[in-house]
Amino acid sequence: MSPETVQGIDADQVTAWLSARVEVTPPLHFDLITGGHSNLTFKVTDGAGGAWVLRRPPLGQVLATAHDMGREHRIISALAPTDVPVAPVVGLSADDSVNGAPFYVMDFVDGHVLRSAASATELGPEARTRAGHELVDVLARIHAVDPVAVGLGDLGRTESYIPRQLKRWYGQWQKSKTRELAAVDRVHDALAANVPEQGPATIVHGDYRLDNCLLNDAGTVAAVLDWEICTLGDPLADVGLLIVYWGEDDRDVTALPDAATSAEGFPRASALLDRYAEVSGRDVSQIDYYIAFGYWKLACILEGVLARYQGGSMGTSASGWELFALQVEMLAGAAEDTLVRVQGAP
Repeated sequence: MSPETVQGIDADQVTAWLSARVEVTPPLHFDLITGGHSNLTFKVTDGAGGAWVLRRPPLGQVLATAHDMGREHRIISALAPTDVPVAPVVGLSADDSVNGAPFYVMDFVDGHVLRSAASATELGPEARTRAGHELVDVLARIHAVDPVAVGLGDLGRTESYIPRQLKRWYGQWQKSKTRELAAVDRVHDALAANVPEQGPATIVHGDYRLDNCLLNDAGTVAAVLDWEICTLGDPLADVGLLIVYWGEDDRDVTALPDAATSAEGFPRASALLDRYAEVSGRDVSQIDYYIAFGYWKLACILEGVLARYQGGSMGTSASGWELFALQVEMLAGAAEDTLVRVQGAP
């Protein structure tokens, strides 16, 4: 049987590469799990029921420093012996020779990815409560890992994490903005003027949220996914962003429209924050700063997506970019509103 044709996959070469590392029964079948402007993730299955996951950069030209497959592979491999749940890694193809772009393969881990309120029904209310607690406990475990001990001491600079992040994302904003939005500028300036003192640097996931974790039926985290922007820095940035994604108590602002966390059983954001403080031992009294930073960072990221939509790089039939524009404005406004709660900010 001839291999199937899948955009982004050289089936013959990938089959040969994988066969040299694990036992497979060709032909392999490739199903795109996630795509778009982020890394492409394929479920790979063989004739005997074996299953793996292949990750590669998006199609087309990408920034040289973005979508680093070697970095993701290195992080997951380093965390494998720790108590942080990650998928077992099969191997890395670091150059373009096999598949036209670097990629890595890991074992397929079965579980639920809850991306919407409808998908939340895959777990019962009790399992949803456990999932909320688990999410916090696993994040605390990530932050407890000694980067040097696992070989990640040189993953990134450890000092001045927030100032470097502000510089990075504000630069992205200025390059991609589709219109002037004064709230983004005001929030940037206020955040830059009020950076909290950073404690000891930890591993920072960078995009930690419910739908970047695989959950089993009981609500336990089976594996943490999407390590592409992981680095070293201030762990409270992960906590603030988690609260932004989760949805703050009694606040009608959603970073993720139709978020699964709105379903019955999931703990309130304040309960997650209390649990993180308890299990990690960290002072979270300045968390409003990091929540404001999370809203602002997401506004900058989504503006880049909006620019690609308007520029046609997401396809000529792409629609719905107006919603991205409104989401950016909402996030920037939420960031500014949150700064009111930060002592010393305007």
